[in-house]
Amino acid sequence: MKKLLILLLIPFVVGLTGHVIEAANKTHVKKLKKTKKCNGCNLTRARLNGTRLVRARLRRANLSRAKLRGAKLRSADLRRANLSKADLRRANLRSAKLSYANLRGANLRGANLRGADLRGANLRGARFKGANLRGARLKGAKGGNFRGARGVKR
Repeated sequence: MKKLLILLLIPFVVGLTGHVIEAANKTHVKKLKKTKKCNGCNLTRARLNGTRLVRARLRRANLSRAKLRGAKLRSADLRRANLSKADLRRANLRSAKLSYANLRGANLRGANLRGADLRGANLRGARFKGANLRGARLKGAKGGNFRGARGVKR
């Protein structure tokens, strides 16, 4: 009876929100934490605040709305990753590879992006106040609010 009720309520809840809320694949989160390799993984809304992911391989991973506040992502490979609306406040992304990544609406306040490769990235609506962008490559990047950021040369 309970299962039937739940099945009947799903379309109603989806109709109210307008979309299905995705969540991170728990197996993918465990794999990432153990191996630091998770290319193409579904890490949507993953809670990874403060996680040490130095040199992690996350090409084409979906990190949309992920919580990465204060995460250590130095030299991480995030090429073509989806980081839209991700919380990357005070994250260490020094020398990270973010070319063609989707950072639309991401919060990068106070993040260290020194020497990061952001060429061709979608930065529309992304916030960089207090971020360090010295030596970052931004050629072909679209958008981004760099007010209050350090080292921006476009």
